[in-house]
Amino acid sequence: MDNRAEVRDFLTTRRAKITPDRAGIPTSGQRRVPGLRRSEVAALAGMSVEYYAKLERGSLAGVSAGVLEAIARALQLDEAERAHLFRLAGSANGSSALVRPSRLSKPGAVRPNLQWSLDAIHTPAILVNNRQDVVATNHLGRAMHSDLYTEPGVVPNFGRFTFLDSAARRFYPDWNLFADMFVANLRTAAGKDPHDKGIHDLVGELSTRSDEFRRRWGAHNVRTHGTGTKIFYHHVVGELVLAYESMDLRADADLTLTIYAAEPASPTAEALSLLASWAATELRAPAQ
Repeated sequence: MDNRAEVRDFLTTRRAKITPDRAGIPTSGQRRVPGLRRSEVAALAGMSVEYYAKLERGSLAGVSAGVLEAIARALQLDEAERAHLFRLAGSANGSSALVRPSRLSKPGAVRPNLQWSLDAIHTPAILVNNRQDVVATNHLGRAMHSDLYTEPGVVPNFGRFTFLDSAARRFYPDWNLFADMFVANLRTAAGKDPHDKGIHDLVGELSTRSDEFRRRWGAHNVRTHGTGTKIFYHHVVGELVLAYESMDLRADADLTLTIYAAEPASPTAEALSLLASWAATELRAPAQ
């Protein structure tokens, strides 16, 4: 991806999100921009407007950590956005070459003991790579995400499912939230490894085939996927209200493990028991 364009679009969209009131800047009369002016960001960051304008045009090579921190404070970036800004600066300096490329591109490359560990988890668990391909699951994770497994031998991908498969609108009752999260996660992954061909190809495909994806991709939002609660609607057992924990694997830094859990004695806990029974009798294919 074009680093200068990424920097320009990211900083421009962040600036547009900060209102003068939120930044503590007094205003009067009409404004031509929805957020802060470049001069206002420069003043908040303690630098000349000429220097900030140069940075916003994409020239982050050689910028110090102190300058990046000042911009992050002025634009009120959250942790995910701040990390993304620093990764963009690192890429501008050529340090992105030090980023370890993704090693896992397809199911079957999962280490046997990693699959054994997945199978030992008695609640839905999935492994995804930076492109949000589902590279491995345990049996209950496969059953929960059975809507994604529509073509034998094809690696399921959450982006293709979310934006190109009508079943996603039922599986995700709050589809807009899941769509926003997927794109923000993918944008974060693209910032970590800007030379990942798989991400480039996926972005190109989804941008061509989905207006919803293309609009969200242009917003340049980023996100750190960690913990929370998600609501799904499974075509067999109905609503699932699941807490989740996501973690990167130390031995496979390009993989993220997500474990879902239901509140004990809740309707979702009962639904997961039904899902396990359905999976045992209906799903003939082994977990990938």
